[in-house]
Order: sequence, then structure tokens, then C-alpha cells
Amino acid sequence: MSDIIYKTESYKIIGICMEVHNNLGPGFLEIVYKDALEYEFSLAGIPFEREKEYAVKYKETILPHKFYADFIVYDKIILEVKAVSEIYDKSIAQAINYLSASGCKLSLIANFGELSLNYKRIIK
Repeated sequence: MSDIIYKTESYKIIGICMEVHNNLGPGFLEIVYKDALEYEFSLAGIPFEREKEYAVKYKETILPHKFYADFIVYDKIILEVKAVSEIYDKSIAQAINYLSASGCKLSLIANFGELSLNYKRIIK
């Protein structure tokens, strides 16, 4: 069995997501959870960038529209925030595409819309 990629960092990120979910619970819009995550990342001294812009390359050209990752944490992990009834396949597909476009190796999808925090690790 191989080692978990970015184990320490991803555990810290998920721990902060759990802290936010434990305090806010389900029912808010994504933006509220993002604001709380930004607060907690800053408090913990965890480096992050919110709404990081990435260009999308198609064949030999850069497309005019970009994608924006909810968070890039530790300059290498994409954190996508959801507030839905479950993590859907389209969210997983989105995370895979974001990994390809960004060059990152790990994406975490954190869903705050369920009674307990649910998350998935997507690895490239």
C-alpha cells in the first residue's frame, strides 16, 4: 500500500473543515463555509489562496474562460467546498478537471450540506 499523498496537510485541512461544520452545521450557502474556512486557515497559520484563477489549455491554445478553485491550500492542494445533499459524480469530475488544469496532485471535496461533514480525496 502506498503512502497517503500530503497526509499531514490534508488531515489539517479536513480537521479545519470539521471544526467549521461542527460550529455552523448544515444549511448555509457555500460562501458562508468559505468565509469560515478562510478565518480558520488564517487563525491556524495555514497558507492558502481563495478563488485562485487557473487558465484552461485546449490543444495549443489558452481558452478565454478560466476556472477558479475555491481554495489552494499549502500551494498544492485544491479544496472544493460544497453545500449539497451529497457529493455528486459531477463534483468529482470537476475536481479531476481542476487537477489537470492546475497541475496539483490532490483535490479535497468537502461537503457541508450533510448532517456530518462528508469529504472525498481525488488524486491525480
